[in-house]
Amino acid sequence: MGTIITLTTDFGLSDGYIAAVKGVILSINPRVTIIDITHQIPPQNINQAAFVLNAAYKYFPPQTIHLVVVDPGVGTKRRAIILKTPRFYFVAPDNGLLSYVIHNYSSSTEISSKLEAVAITNPKYWLNPVSRTFHGRDIFAPVSAHLSLSVPMKEFGETISSVTILPLAEIRTETDGSIIGQVIHIDGFGNLVTNIKEADLPPGKLVVTIGNRRIPGLSPNYAQGEKLMALIGSSGYLEIAVREGSAASYLNTAIGSEVKVKINTHERD
Repeated sequence: MGTIITLTTDFGLSDGYIAAVKGVILSINPRVTIIDITHQIPPQNINQAAFVLNAAYKYFPPQTIHLVVVDPGVGTKRRAIILKTPRFYFVAPDNGLLSYVIHNYSSSTEISSKLEAVAITNPKYWLNPVSRTFHGRDIFAPVSAHLSLSVPMKEFGETISSVTILPLAEIRTETDGSIIGQVIHIDGFGNLVTNIKEADLPPGKLVVTIGNRRIPGLSPNYAQGEKLMALIGSSGYLEIAVREGSAASYLNTAIGSEVKVKINTHERD
């Protein structure tokens, strides 16, 4: 089983929450390697956590266990789950955090033949007592640690056939061939990440429009673009950036803003 456990949370860094989670994991499996993906997800922002996880999880060794806790429903009847893909394990509340992961294998909430999932219902692998407000420490952390020690998934609870998936933003194509997408993430540099993938773009010279700003062509990287630029980022999505600045601040733009891409027919551009 995996010897790496990653952590993605909205716990922040100013309290002892992350230390407690790591302490529980290491008390059960002191040989596991713990990697922080991020603890700076905005509080309760499931959508951003799902995107950030999707951008990072694929780059870890096979059998890595990804522990994800952004849990506004903690203490309610929402399920805790383990999801197994062909390469990785995920431990998380069943609230949509694994939407992108599942969407990589299936377009529905049903578990595809390539995936397995169980509901975490066996208290044998929890801390006792369990806090009503800190399942990250008392349920998800010990379950992840025991999983890293090769405890079979079936020991944690019953198999489930569907999970919660968020309605992911979709692009649409206009009659003139334009592609309409939207900003789905703003990274720490203020770059605007859209839901338009490189594979969605039509061939030829393009123009990208956001608000009343028109950006001709795609830049090869952040350093070679003009002040306001469009480019394909490391996650494979179209981004809008400002050279040595924040596109979010420069454009006063938020998540959900519409982005349009079309073939550039203006020779002067």
